[in-house]
Amino acid sequence: MKGILQNIKGDKTIWAVVTLLGLFSFLPVYSASSNLVYVVGSGTTFGYLVKHALLLALGFGIIYGVHSIPARFFKGLSIIAMPIVLVLLAFTLAQGTTIDGANASRWISVPLVGISFQTSNLAAVVLMIYVARYLTKIKDKTVTFKESILPLWMPVFLVIALILPANFSTAGIIFSMVLLLCFLGGYPMKYLLGIIGTGMLSLTLFILTAKAFPGVFPNRVDTWSSRIESFTDGQDTEADYQIERAKIAIATGGIMGKGAGKSIQKNFLPQSSSDFIYAIIVEEYGLIGGIALMFFYLLLLFRIVIVAHSSPSIFGKLVALGVGLPIVFQALLNMAVAVELFPVTGQTLPLISSGGTSSWMTCLAIGIILSVSVKTSERAVSNAKVKIDENNPLEVLSGQL
Repeated sequence: MKGILQNIKGDKTIWAVVTLLGLFSFLPVYSASSNLVYVVGSGTTFGYLVKHALLLALGFGIIYGVHSIPARFFKGLSIIAMPIVLVLLAFTLAQGTTIDGANASRWISVPLVGISFQTSNLAAVVLMIYVARYLTKIKDKTVTFKESILPLWMPVFLVIALILPANFSTAGIIFSMVLLLCFLGGYPMKYLLGIIGTGMLSLTLFILTAKAFPGVFPNRVDTWSSRIESFTDGQDTEADYQIERAKIAIATGGIMGKGAGKSIQKNFLPQSSSDFIYAIIVEEYGLIGGIALMFFYLLLLFRIVIVAHSSPSIFGKLVALGVGLPIVFQALLNMAVAVELFPVTGQTLPLISSGGTSSWMTCLAIGIILSVSVKTSERAVSNAKVKIDENNPLEVLSGQL
């Protein structure tokens, strides 16, 4: 253990924030899991706690392992991983089965381990690294839209097209983050506007096709429509029921909250340990707890920007922003859904919600950010040593002798 702690490098604030969020997650997950035990009748609360601990421990193992890899290696790894991701997404979408009555086109089962893996989470991280690599390659070069179609936009649209039929919100987040990264990376704005227009046209055609042939993508477009209509018109739907329960939880939490484990709405709110865990946190820990949690995510965002700004390489800057911004964006989106500032999306709260693959991919992204910060720290130390040597000519002379 001592050797592991000595080898922990990179931005210490990010390490601290991620560790605090991970440790805090045990409290709301343990509390909210009682919904699955006593209402759904599945497992035990201690069993869910142990499972969460194991998944989180593996997640921190991923952070530790990935942060030891030099950031430049991710360029080549993204090229290798992109075809694999496309195959996994195609296989996942082709299943067309259900798990406990839910659409299973988002998951594939991992043999022998008994868990389900959401391939879109892996695809999001790999795609952002791939886009960062391409933007680094064309930096300070004049690029035409035609030249960037195959190497940049073809993989992006393939990933989006394979995720969209089963998971509209994730596809939308990935597309938005790619556009933001391209904007930050200096990709011509006039081309980005064309891509946005093409994306909107493609989405319209997809919805019209799904409406015309409902058997191709059963229930998905109808689900999106009902959630948006519920958000705008206040219609009585399942999504509306979830939001109402979430608002009751938040309202009854007050300033200080009811206390750890004392939530009432966790027994009525579906997905209380995942999609709507923020409402349970506010109910138990009050407005103070909700704001404190938001502060830590914003602190994480601040440190991600600092790491990106301090990185000596263009790829380091872009990859830190590319994999880091979606984490904070997803967290804020989850909170916005709980307070009805956004339609129900099904996005979990990173590092807090129960679930394995989502937290693993978040940990993978954190590891990449820390890898970039390690390089920055090493460069800063090297520059400091050079400066000391320049200011101490006697040390330089003695070293030469």
